[in-house]
Amino acid sequence: MRLGGGPESDNFEDRTGQSGGGFGFGGGGGGSPLGCLIPLVASRFGIGGVIVLVIGYFLLSSLGGLGGGGGGSLVPGSQQSAPAGQSRLDPKTAQFLRTVLGYTEQTWGQIFAKNGGRYTPTRMIAYTSGTQSGCGAAQAAMGPFYCPTDKQIYLDPSFFNELSQRFGAPGDFAQAYVIAHEVGHHVQDLEGTLDQAHNLQARSNETEGNAIQVKIELQADCYAGVWAANTKDAQGQPVMEQGDFEEGMRAAEAIGDDTLQKQSQGVVVPDSFTHGSSAQRMEALQRGYKSGDPSVCKF
Repeated sequence: MRLGGGPESDNFEDRTGQSGGGFGFGGGGGGSPLGCLIPLVASRFGIGGVIVLVIGYFLLSSLGGLGGGGGGSLVPGSQQSAPAGQSRLDPKTAQFLRTVLGYTEQTWGQIFAKNGGRYTPTRMIAYTSGTQSGCGAAQAAMGPFYCPTDKQIYLDPSFFNELSQRFGAPGDFAQAYVIAHEVGHHVQDLEGTLDQAHNLQARSNETEGNAIQVKIELQADCYAGVWAANTKDAQGQPVMEQGDFEEGMRAAEAIGDDTLQKQSQGVVVPDSFTHGSSAQRMEALQRGYKSGDPSVCKF
């Protein structure tokens, strides 16, 4: 990707040197986390075997891989054991995260303005192992996720290594796809789509709720493609380069529900899908990228 000189977002917080939070539920109203129950709006991007936590209105997502000109995710070697409070985030990775987030703000700002609206950016929290979110305890095993309660994205950058090494989906656009998918959930939040899904799931059985969740995830994939198609650098040139889109497609294929279920349990159970098959995720990403028009990303 042609990211050099791109806008670096200020909506970024580095918690990688902080100790992980416990299992309390923070943010938005106290009391039981079931107060705004949704049957786990989850988005695995490479986690084999979903961790099912009923913690309210909670979007999990995972993907990643900082290959193709990015550098490693965390500082290598002994620096992994940094003193408490000291960042463990590699400067190149921090710049990558800030830049991709900055480009999402730029592009979605333009798309919203074109349609007579105003885009309010999300905020990204980079952490290691665990931290607290508005939706409860965030842990690396969950993968990256968007929390509608505090409207923030939570990401442990070591997930990028998992996507690249374990799931065979390296590349800078594979990583950018992770971020763009989570930002896609934020766009859904701003549009009211997440509230609509929440209300529908509250009246649905488990299988129907899963199907609604799949639609949410596929739309976020489609929005990631729309973002990639519309993003241009300071010279007005597309940031996408030859081979970038193929990196994203490999990532989408690697984290399809059917692919992950085959790997983890040897059996595919379509009624339990919450993110869509590999074919569905690839199609959604490609649809958004080919059209560049968010109106093709139907919920």
